[in-house]
Amino acid sequence: MDLTTYERLVKTENAARNYLLGFCFENHQRFCPRCGTRKLYRLADDRRRCASCRYTFQDFSGRWINRGNLTAGQWLRLIKLFELELSVRKIAQQLRLSYNAAYNAAHTIRSAILAHSADGDLFLGGEVEVDESYFGGKRKGKRGRGAAGKVPVFGILEREGRVFVEVVPTTRAKDVLALTVKKVRRGSIVYTDRYKVYDALMFCGYRHLRVDHGKYFSRGRVYINGLEGFWSYAKERIMKYHGVSPKRFPFYLKELEFRYNHRKEDLFPLITKCLCNLVPKHD
Repeated sequence: MDLTTYERLVKTENAARNYLLGFCFENHQRFCPRCGTRKLYRLADDRRRCASCRYTFQDFSGRWINRGNLTAGQWLRLIKLFELELSVRKIAQQLRLSYNAAYNAAHTIRSAILAHSADGDLFLGGEVEVDESYFGGKRKGKRGRGAAGKVPVFGILEREGRVFVEVVPTTRAKDVLALTVKKVRRGSIVYTDRYKVYDALMFCGYRHLRVDHGKYFSRGRVYINGLEGFWSYAKERIMKYHGVSPKRFPFYLKELEFRYNHRKEDLFPLITKCLCNLVPKHD
């Protein structure tokens, strides 16, 4: 988003609110966030009541952006600073918010991105790189695969395309192969290193080619440099947070996946759209 358009959006609270409503309701046609009915009654305090389920709501009810006590203008400013990868402390200073308010808002954005990625039907194919990595602070003891205290992450990268990453319980065959079969089209060419758990890929409907990192990092088109580049990109950014708890780590990981997959796009409206989505219902 160019600066002139952004300044116009945050100039007044009404302009900011209308921008957000455009993501919440197509053509500003309201519907009940609980049952989806469009037959609504408007109440005196500008709220609406559903004629079907009788749910009373305001414009942002049931959406991520309704969390916290921020105005529409504050949300748009916060989205811009989050897009620019400012720290929570700097966001709080810029917007004159408490640290906790800025932290909770940033976590809400990451939660919305995580929910959005879970809803997406990401299916990769063609030439695909598969690898696993370990995230965490420096610890004494074993390094690399099986390192104690580190979080294992499995990744799949479609060359010239998107990446999918997810925290896994282990890097054993049952965990990494299940995700590969779920996310990669049959018939694709899958490149890996020589880690033995990948040996079964040839029996899962893929053409499996391996690179021996003990001898070389690439052999023609047989390499996993693209995914290793993503690992470097992700770890460099995770380090600036000076420690992320295992509980919150998946949220940061999915944010980095989101940024990578939309690296050639304008992130501001994409983040705004995630925030304006309805919060998924959990049984």
